[in-house]
Amino acid sequence: MSAVPSQPPVGDGRTRVNLDELIGLRARVARSALVPTESHAARAGQQSSRLYGRGMDYAESRAYQPGDDVRRLDWRLTARSGKLHTKLFQEEREGRLLIVLDQHAGMRFGTRARFKSVQAARVAALAAWHAVRAGERVGLMAFGGRQHVLQPRGSVRGALAACGALAEWDGQPDDAGESLSAALQRVRRLQHGASRVLLISDGWSCDEAARGRLLDMRRHAAVYVMVVADALELALPAPGRYPLEHAGEQREVLLLAERERRDFQASLGAGQAWLQSVARSLALPLQCIDTAADPVDAVATLLRTRGGRR
Repeated sequence: MSAVPSQPPVGDGRTRVNLDELIGLRARVARSALVPTESHAARAGQQSSRLYGRGMDYAESRAYQPGDDVRRLDWRLTARSGKLHTKLFQEEREGRLLIVLDQHAGMRFGTRARFKSVQAARVAALAAWHAVRAGERVGLMAFGGRQHVLQPRGSVRGALAACGALAEWDGQPDDAGESLSAALQRVRRLQHGASRVLLISDGWSCDEAARGRLLDMRRHAAVYVMVVADALELALPAPGRYPLEHAGEQREVLLLAERERRDFQASLGAGQAWLQSVARSLALPLQCIDTAADPVDAVATLLRTRGGRR
């Protein structure tokens, strides 16, 4: 566990998260359309509801079904139609968004603009600003490296706390190697009524057991997936020499023949391809962005998807 630091480290926005940039994303979210929130909690008629505050508002009436609460009968419509009708209500309560952030060492990679880890933090910050703007509480869980958790908080302070945590946690040593399925098992214990869960990952932490965990989670909350990938993981690289560095060691990869380039791209992009495949097979809302993309529209589009399904 980790508290939000009073003085997070200063990042360059390319290889390290820049806190000022994350906070500045608030202004861009404020100019966009409000993203509605949803609940998957069961209620009369099994209707999902939008969450904007507190209270119970009348939504509509429908024909009575066995098991309906007789206290909610719509007597006026029943009298007019001669058939029993039940009132349905829209529950309005505070929602919760839990952001699940992949921080494996492989996220600290990028050939365009910034590391995947920095882009993932920008996505998480945007989601946090959207959540608090819509009246949700926002929580944050990191996995893969150290197992950090930021408990859900509301209002602007909640988003600021998330931004501070993203800056503090960035670049810390990867000493866990936690799989996605293990992380999702922790999410189920931490969910505590979260109406929405946003997974941000490059897919390299995925294992076969993660599919079942995501399916189970979808029964309790709307689940969204944002895949962050490098340009070399998404498209066939151009012929040429590619200098790569890992753990202080520099190497050069020569890619000339088309088969070499295809094999390289398939190998490098296996993680994101697998995660996208799993998300599509479970009908989870999905967006994929590379490290050079502006994530503002992608995050808004993803979170506007209704019901946690395509």
